[in-house]
Amino acid sequence: MMKTLQNEPAAPALLDRRDERVRHDDSLAGSIRAFWDRIRSGDLGSLPVIVGLAIIWTVFQALNPVFLSSANLVNMLFDCSTVGVISLGIVCILMVGEIDLSVGSVSGFASALVGVFWVNQGWPVVFAVLAAMIVGALIGSLYAFLFNHFGMPSFVSTLSGLLAVLGLQLYILGATGSINLPYGSWLVNFGQIMVMPDPVAYLLVALAGIAFFFASYRTSARRRAAGLSAKSTGGLLLRAVIITVALEAVAFYLNQSRGIPWMFGLFVGLVAAMNYALTRTKWGRSMQAVGGNREAARRSGIDVSRIYASAFVTCALLAATGGVLSAARLATASQQAGTGDVNLNAIAAAVIGGTSLFGGRGSAYSALLGIIVIQSIASGLTLLDLSSSLRYMITGAVLAVAVIVDSLARRSRISHGRA
Repeated sequence: MMKTLQNEPAAPALLDRRDERVRHDDSLAGSIRAFWDRIRSGDLGSLPVIVGLAIIWTVFQALNPVFLSSANLVNMLFDCSTVGVISLGIVCILMVGEIDLSVGSVSGFASALVGVFWVNQGWPVVFAVLAAMIVGALIGSLYAFLFNHFGMPSFVSTLSGLLAVLGLQLYILGATGSINLPYGSWLVNFGQIMVMPDPVAYLLVALAGIAFFFASYRTSARRRAAGLSAKSTGGLLLRAVIITVALEAVAFYLNQSRGIPWMFGLFVGLVAAMNYALTRTKWGRSMQAVGGNREAARRSGIDVSRIYASAFVTCALLAATGGVLSAARLATASQQAGTGDVNLNAIAAAVIGGTSLFGGRGSAYSALLGIIVIQSIASGLTLLDLSSSLRYMITGAVLAVAVIVDSLARRSRISHGRA
């Protein structure tokens, strides 16, 4: 019997475990060692921004105990949503290695269109919002046309668009310069006071945890079917439970004040949808390929012009959506909408969150993490009653550090053959 067992053929090695020169260790120590190896090779992911956010929160909480109160955090989530949606569009355009400098003007123009169509022209609010978003998409289509057919650099076309769209915004608002949106309307309530009821917030968090588990399980099942190594079902379940419990605790803490804003829920939903599109669809993989190496993507059969067009349109569409949310938040459409630091914060949030300025690397969650960092700085300085000039200087310094980290990480990936 023993002889028969000894003569049985060994189970075939997994495809990604056949190279004996590569060390594979599934123990806890091995996982820690693999994580450290990824860090050394420049695969930092969201680690720098998470560490930076922890430092920012610790410093401001030590200086003012109100900073991490549930009431202040709820206000911060309201403020994150408007520019965060714009930053999500910046993630898309940076993924293909381009830039859009007109997102602030497009958002301001969209808010002005909502005011003109809804208040001055008497359109139903839904039609006014849809019209503003369609105009935003058309502006993105124009940028794509100039880029694909005339080779106009995105820096130049969007800088021209910044000035032109700002002029249109000033023109349609006229001499008054602003239009007040009706208080008590669902759009204004959505931007200022509407929060999730406690049971709804807990239910949505639980559903998010369940969706995370099944998405991870599906990925593992596909890897096993392809003969690759995959995480155990028990490990995936434990991870999903830990994440769900942590998010439920956050929801419980926020519910001690007003609760989780529906506007922030919309922002997170857009982030999750964009993350799925970038990581699970052919379009998302093509975006990364074009941003990584345009010529290689073209030779592999990807319609490069079409991918660029989709990036420009998505960016402008999300900028217009952010402008609509900003109008709802402020209950007004004015000449100042979209100006000031909107462009700075939208681009800085994407880069600080981990999206590479060199193209080909990034995540939808970059917009979420980056805008939380920026709004944390703004909220902390406001609570300390410090000058807004400090906010600009600190945000600029954080942006510079993020770009330096991205450049060093890219250099490290190249040296380790992971670029």
